[in-house]
Amino acid sequence: MVLFNLSSDNPGPFILVGIPGLEHAHMWIGIPFCIIYMVAIVGNCILLYLILVERSLHEPMFFFLSMLAMTDLTLSTAGAPKTLSIFWLGAREITFPGCLTQMFFLHYSFVLDSAILMAMAFDRYVAICSPLRYNTTLTPKTIIKIVVGISFRSFCIILPVVFLLTRLPFCRTRIIPHTYCEHIGVARLACADISINIWYGFCGPILTVMSDMILIAVSYTLILYAVFHLPSQEARQKALGTCGSHVCVILMFYIPAVFSALAHRFGHSVSHTFHIMFANLYIVVPPSLNPIIYGAKTKQIREKVTILFSTKRT
Repeated sequence: MVLFNLSSDNPGPFILVGIPGLEHAHMWIGIPFCIIYMVAIVGNCILLYLILVERSLHEPMFFFLSMLAMTDLTLSTAGAPKTLSIFWLGAREITFPGCLTQMFFLHYSFVLDSAILMAMAFDRYVAICSPLRYNTTLTPKTIIKIVVGISFRSFCIILPVVFLLTRLPFCRTRIIPHTYCEHIGVARLACADISINIWYGFCGPILTVMSDMILIAVSYTLILYAVFHLPSQEARQKALGTCGSHVCVILMFYIPAVFSALAHRFGHSVSHTFHIMFANLYIVVPPSLNPIIYGAKTKQIREKVTILFSTKRT
């Protein structure tokens, strides 16, 4: 992993506390956390393998799904290994370049996840509202443009955060009451004005994710309108079935994110320990459940998984 080292006055290492107030339970908390992380790794790797080797899954929807799986692997791996090393090995130190690198990949993966869900909503909109033009609209060239566009957008949104942190002087404590580095948590350790960090943190990533949510809501409003105007009950059920897994993943991604943002802004009575626990679960639970949801609700993937494991048994 490439380390960011952009500061001429590089501060010393930071100390990641872990989960404040639960230091005595770190060993036990690490066990379910590790299990969930391993489920995320195995599940997403199986999903990527099936999409890669099965020609019947070489469709736009599954291409976006494979991109979601890779981003989920990045999100969970950017935070989980360091968290487990804190829980089990007491390895709390992290260098400033290492902190910036971890922060970049965590925030980048989160914003990119949101963009991929928006692209998948567009895919479902075209498939249901304009099925006859699906193959001519979502051509390989168009898909590549979408992937490059959302990846570059996410990169451009998160990269300034790195430079905003490197300009700050850190002359007070370097103890971070968290298990991983995140933008505002690190900025609050600086002995300088961080107003620009706070404003950019809101106007950049948060407004981008909110715009994705609005576009997804518009897409599914149009999808529902089209579905309920289909002539037969069977056609309506089939159309809704193709969207079921995607809607579950969208809800699982955005509801905790919105809850966390509101809790940070208005939930002053919510304990800091709960915030940290919730933040840790957020980087491993959605990545672990996404392949399970798609495997259970998508017929093509469910059939391929069944064939894969039945072949291994024989």
